[in-house]
Amino acid sequence: MNEYERRVLEDLSVLKAQMHQLMGIGQPGRLAQLEERVDAHDHSMQRIKGLAGAFGGLLTALHAAIAFVGGRH
Repeated sequence: MNEYERRVLEDLSVLKAQMHQLMGIGQPGRLAQLEERVDAHDHSMQRIKGLAGAFGGLLTALHAAIAFVGGRH
């Protein structure tokens, strides 16, 4: 085996170890944990967007009520 073949086999071994670490071996790996974190973050962002929309609607209604009561249409 020459130097090139030895180097390729070493690199493949490192790549294989990294893939096992990333994907896991029959258990939820780091990639699955990362997907769960992204899903949880997306869910919380959707909730915050809904709350911001509701708050904006409430402020608009309050502003319209103040303008109506104040007589400035």
